[in-house]
Amino acid sequence: MTTATDALTALASRAAALDAADPLAALRDRFLLPEGVVYLDGNSLGALPAAVPAALEDAVRRQWGTDLIRSWNDNGWWQAPQRVGDAVGRLLGAAPGQVLAGESTSVQLFNALTAAARLRPGRPLLLTDPDQFPTDQYIADSVGRLLGLEVRRVPARELAAALAADGDRVAVTVYGPVDYRTGELYDVAALTAAAHRAGALALWDLCHAAGCLPLELDAHGVDLAVGCGYKYLSGGPGAPAFLYVAHRHQDAFDQPLTGWNGHAEPFAMEGSYRPAPGIGRARVGTPPMLSLLALEAALTAFDGVDTVQVRAKSVSLTEFLLECADRLLDGLGFTVATPREADRRGSQVSLRHPDAYPLVQALAARGVIGDMRAPDLVRLGVNALYVSHADVLAAVRELREAAVSGEYRDERFRRRAAVT
Repeated sequence: MTTATDALTALASRAAALDAADPLAALRDRFLLPEGVVYLDGNSLGALPAAVPAALEDAVRRQWGTDLIRSWNDNGWWQAPQRVGDAVGRLLGAAPGQVLAGESTSVQLFNALTAAARLRPGRPLLLTDPDQFPTDQYIADSVGRLLGLEVRRVPARELAAALAADGDRVAVTVYGPVDYRTGELYDVAALTAAAHRAGALALWDLCHAAGCLPLELDAHGVDLAVGCGYKYLSGGPGAPAFLYVAHRHQDAFDQPLTGWNGHAEPFAMEGSYRPAPGIGRARVGTPPMLSLLALEAALTAFDGVDTVQVRAKSVSLTEFLLECADRLLDGLGFTVATPREADRRGSQVSLRHPDAYPLVQALAARGVIGDMRAPDLVRLGVNALYVSHADVLAAVRELREAAVSGEYRDERFRRRAAVT
């Protein structure tokens, strides 16, 4: 009979072999990770890239402190939203001039969804996922009220059928490639094609996909997309979001929030709005330069990195995590919520347990940081740029110890903090 000790020994040997063969192992040095911590919450807030502190120091002391307002010209501040957008675009399979960095995901989603619906006048239906992140659903409902559209919630796995049945009424679909709770992965190319067959536009929320999946927005004919800069892109807490608008839609892109930065001649100070050409018309207000420059520095962690290799390592990490969970957590009340098929899995593994919250808190006390999502999900996210197979094994080992010992039942682990 195989004991937990035997399983740990075998898994440790496998982890060492997998890490020794990892072509991306050296990328871990591009991040500043605290000693004694296994960080598996990069799907919520990415770890600190090593290039960021010096970039922020320069932005504050030289660019702001010394160059002052001249930095809008002398240090390229004015061009930063498009420049950083193009850097993000390289990870999205987007040619230059189609991605803009700035604002929050909620703002960018509102702008993109409103503009997309305006590109399909006379179509009264907007489709979104009932399992989508709440912001996406809230924004969809708001846009529906604003434009007089019916918002219908259709699970991603049923979207193609819904479009085939009622597609001539659909203006736009807004979905995410990855279920933020379970990590289930959906087919961007297939669902975009289904929307197009119905004459609708496809808008994607890439928050849980950008930086961990080899996206091909141009090749797949995606119309619009949004995403955040603080998860797998590791741009820092509250990092600027991004917006992708395919070249073919830019001339007709009717920006709902017409701020002065998106004007064709912002410093002409005209009293009426004329949109800037290209992706520049998607600009709204003055960009948050410190966080935008932090994101720009963070993106250098991807220099020379092939996202296909990132995906291959991500699959290896999640596959190994599932193996560790099967062998070490059996009989302890955990069930796997994430699809086991690699082509249906994003860059996380989610485990169901009725005491998910206190278990995650007990795990953090043991030096392993993950998170939970209501009502019962333990989420363990892997960023292939800095997570190792040894990290994954350590996380599951400590989760086992927290469960077996019963320490998670301690009242200090059950008290809910503001952020879970």
